[in-house]
Amino acid sequence: MCHRSPVVRVLGLTALCFAAALGSGLGFSPQSAMRSPHAAGPNELGKVPILEYHLIQPEETRWGRSITHFREDLELLYRSGYRPVGMGDYISGKMALPEGTRPVIFTFDDSSEGQFRYLARNGRREIDSDCAVGILMDFHKKHPDFGLKAIFFVLPEAKEPHKLFGQPEYEAEKLRQLVALGFEIGNHTLWHATLSKYDAQTVQKQLALAVKEISTMVPGYVPHVLALPLGVYPKDPNLAVRGSYKGVSYQNDAILEVAGGAAPSPFSRKRDLEHLHRIQVTGRELEVWVKRLQAGEGGYISDGKDDTVTYPLALAADANPSRFPGLHFVSY
Repeated sequence: MCHRSPVVRVLGLTALCFAAALGSGLGFSPQSAMRSPHAAGPNELGKVPILEYHLIQPEETRWGRSITHFREDLELLYRSGYRPVGMGDYISGKMALPEGTRPVIFTFDDSSEGQFRYLARNGRREIDSDCAVGILMDFHKKHPDFGLKAIFFVLPEAKEPHKLFGQPEYEAEKLRQLVALGFEIGNHTLWHATLSKYDAQTVQKQLALAVKEISTMVPGYVPHVLALPLGVYPKDPNLAVRGSYKGVSYQNDAILEVAGGAAPSPFSRKRDLEHLHRIQVTGRELEVWVKRLQAGEGGYISDGKDDTVTYPLALAADANPSRFPGLHFVSY
């Protein structure tokens, strides 16, 4: 049996007393932090994992996540204290999360059928429980605090099976149902065009007409986030942000790359919305990142308050209060 020395016991009591004093002023306590083995206190300047999925299918491949592993991903994230937020929430900094939980953003590229599939059963059409949307809905039903939040980067003019989820007769209906369920739709060009290959007019055509087709099928909905095909920017990177083609304009509030790791906090000076990293979920990559963000990588941990941004004093230089004048920035 290991016995702590009197010095160690005194240091431990001192640390708890110090944490209690801090907690009384910031609205959290060492007891609440100890409820989660992963959270010693809030850190709203920590990193946020933006997860990148492509195919959801029976088998695991380089660009495909197996149905079994996708379900396991959700269980791992939930056990580790993660709760989904939308891209819009991340962009605006309005990530309403319970104290001690962590944000995660789900992104799905290329609009394949395994992401959203309808089945006909007993004369009725229903969402396949083995597609990504069905799996997310089932998990939300099991865990109501794990919200229905994700963004689907779709291809309005791709060849099948990537043209708007692979069931032509349901294209518009699927887009409308995604929005009705609370999901977001993002721009991924008309047909997964590598934007660096084209002139300025073609780049703007790819992005503007993708917006037009989505908005036509979902009246009033305007995509405002772009996932770059292959992570490649156009020759003029500004055209990824805004442009127009034959009277149709587009404006992207955020641009997602295909790799790079976890993204900075919305409240960090390091956040660059025109160059957002993602984590490709392949193999055991998600498990690795969950462990990293619980340890030295410094993952985001919520203080449970919508009007404050709380973080360790050591990170104060990273805070960017000027971007969010309506929030109170508090260090401890």
